[in-house]
Formats: sequence, C-alpha cells, structure tokens
Amino acid sequence: MAKNRFHEGGGPSQRQLRVGELIRRTLSDVLNRGEIHDPDLNRLSITVGEVRTSPDLRVATAYVMPLGGTGQEDVLALLARNKSELRRAVSRNLTLKFAPELRFRLDETFDRMDETRRLFSQDDVRRDLEE
Repeated sequence: MAKNRFHEGGGPSQRQLRVGELIRRTLSDVLNRGEIHDPDLNRLSITVGEVRTSPDLRVATAYVMPLGGTGQEDVLALLARNKSELRRAVSRNLTLKFAPELRFRLDETFDRMDETRRLFSQDDVRRDLEE
C-alpha cells in the first residue's frame, strides 16, 4: 500500500491547505467582482468561508454562505450552474497540473457559532463555568 508522502496524519497536508486558501481567495475575488456571466449570480453577495481540497488536489469543496443567510439553496444552484466558468477562473490563478473540480456546500460554521453562544448564555452553563 502506497503511503502519502506529503502527510501521514489525519488532517490535510500543508499543500492542501495552501491550495485551498488560494482557491478560496480566488473564488471570493471572482464572485465579488462579478466576473461570471450570470446576472443572477452577480447580483448576490456570497462569502466563501473555506475551501477543502482532496489529497490529490483534483476536487475542491467550497463552503459558502449568502450574505444574510437567506436564499441558501438558490445560491448553491447558481454556483453549480456556473461551476465550469468558476473552474476556469480559478485555474487561471493556479499553477497546478489540473484545475480542480469545484463542489459547493453551505458553510454551517456561523450556525454552529450561534448555537455555541446560545449554550454559553444559559444560566446553568454560565454557573458551571464560573465554578
């Protein structure tokens, strides 16, 4: 069985992290500047919170959230509809052998932070933390 020569732990390698961040910044810039030829997509403000790449860098999953959190399913559909053009825009800024396939998922980090804040604000939790 071949070992991954870049990383033997359970998390992403430094290269995966570096490429993911480069893709995240590029997607953010492309979406903010409205460079995609889809007026429906260009009308929206979309946050790209994180991009995770597969170990071979052929698949990049972007975690996105529309401004205000409304219309999440519409945003995913618009991004999926324009993923070929987004892939070309990303590949222009990368020096990889292959342009990664782009996948889009909702970024649920904000929901988890809200839930964590709600839990910490409960009287019994605050009391336990103070003791």
